Amino acid sequence: MTSIQRLLQKLLPRRWAEDMQAESQAWLARCSCGYEESIWDRGGIRWKAAGQPRRRLTCPQCGHTTWHTVYREPPEQGSSSNS
Repeated sequence: MTSIQRLLQKLLPRRWAEDMQAESQAWLARCSCGYEESIWDRGGIRWKAAGQPRRRLTCPQCGHTTWHTVYREPPEQGSSSNS
């Protein structure tokens, strides 16, 4: 966990901090080699965000610095109950 992640986890109310971490883990960065990793695991935060930006990152798998596609993992079909 990066220092900014730790700081926000301490400053924010627990529910917000948990929501921030869960949402950041749902956002993935994909390299052109196919490697994917969550924004949270890469040390970042993407909370209350929209769109599909591209970020120039170094891939831990292939070692190249390329434009990574950032996208949100679609929600699971069974997790929502609209009864």
